[in-house]
Amino acid sequence: MAIVGTDHTVMLVQDIEAGITTYRNHLGLELSHQVEHTDAGISQAFFALADGTFLELIAPAGDNSRFDQVLNDNGEGVHVLALAVDDLDESVAALQQQQAQLIGVDTPQVFIHPRLAHGVMIQLWPKDRPHRWRDSNDPVVAAQQ
Repeated sequence: MAIVGTDHTVMLVQDIEAGITTYRNHLGLELSHQVEHTDAGISQAFFALADGTFLELIAPAGDNSRFDQVLNDNGEGVHVLALAVDDLDESVAALQQQQAQLIGVDTPQVFIHPRLAHGVMIQLWPKDRPHRWRDSNDPVVAAQQ
């Protein structure tokens, strides 16, 4: 498995507006994009960083978001560390050979279970995979940015 760097980090916050205020006003980051996915039960905010990575804030949205329970169990903080890999399939195969517990195998969203990574969910992100909010050629997505 070839991890080539960090792609992005997802921070779970209780309140998206309070999170945005913290990262923008106290840490000096510029809000790049914000979106509500009430059908998925989340609000998201993205802060692009100079090195090409980004921070993503997520917060529960709507009634009975699955993130309400995650917040109750774990509190706010790092939710996902997305590591860039050369090849997703090769990385999955290598981890399976090492008996690693994975979530989402045979889907585009593959994670190393937090039990294996000392409490942090690690996502395997193909280094050449675009991000819809940042890299989209879709005029509807681009217009929302």
